[in-house]
Amino acid sequence: MTTAASRRSDRRISPVFVGIVAVMAVTGWATWTGFAEQPGVAVFLFVTAAWIVSLCLHEYAHARTALHSGDISIGAKGYLTLNPLKYTHALLSIVLPVIFVIMGGIGLPGGAVFIERNRIQGRWKHSLISAAGPLTNVLFAAVCTAPFWLHALDGVPRTFQYALAFLALLQVTAAILNFLPVPGLDGYGVIEPWLSYEVRRQVEPFAPFGLLAVFAVLWIPSVNTAFFDLIDTVLGGLGIDDLQRYCGQNLYNDVFRFVRGGSTDPLCIAA
Repeated sequence: MTTAASRRSDRRISPVFVGIVAVMAVTGWATWTGFAEQPGVAVFLFVTAAWIVSLCLHEYAHARTALHSGDISIGAKGYLTLNPLKYTHALLSIVLPVIFVIMGGIGLPGGAVFIERNRIQGRWKHSLISAAGPLTNVLFAAVCTAPFWLHALDGVPRTFQYALAFLALLQVTAAILNFLPVPGLDGYGVIEPWLSYEVRRQVEPFAPFGLLAVFAVLWIPSVNTAFFDLIDTVLGGLGIDDLQRYCGQNLYNDVFRFVRGGSTDPLCIAA
């Protein structure tokens, strides 16, 4: 009985996650209805909460896939509860990605569930575990952009459209960055099982610095421009135009301009 109860508790959705979803729902409603006096505050809270939800689902996808692939220790670690406080590095998985969104509108890939890889047999399983996280971002991006590429925006308030456009941008950047075959990122985890032992041993010391290296490269103006040109192309293909993306980010950052006494770009003020 104790074991069964323990297993049920290992999979019970955390109140922390439920609280984040509640914030997302309430602020999404406020964004849709225009209830908030400062729309930028509602957009900021809605996008931030939705972004954290997507990060939790990203990590859950890794954990759930690992569980079904043979790592039965996942449940005891609390990864199936969707509680971000249970991650190996809450700072890396939640706090740092939110800070990067605030600073530059980049969906920083998290990634801090500890998987006991020695329990898992088969290269395909290892690759799928790594791919499961960024594939969740792809799915989230598809959901966010569905009203755009389905041409189903009639009746959707412009402010909510802008918020969805910016949230989609974060999901697309997270998916692309995560799939880079750089040590420490999920993209490398996908190909790592197929590399020789010698190559893996030589690359392993660089894994802790892979993400830092990616963002250092993104600071190079030409690379940064090329990267966001790619993002704009992907979003454009999904039906999101430059104005929607720009206004989403503009409204998101409006909360900080409000504190400093600034104002929203008039182009982004919903009629």
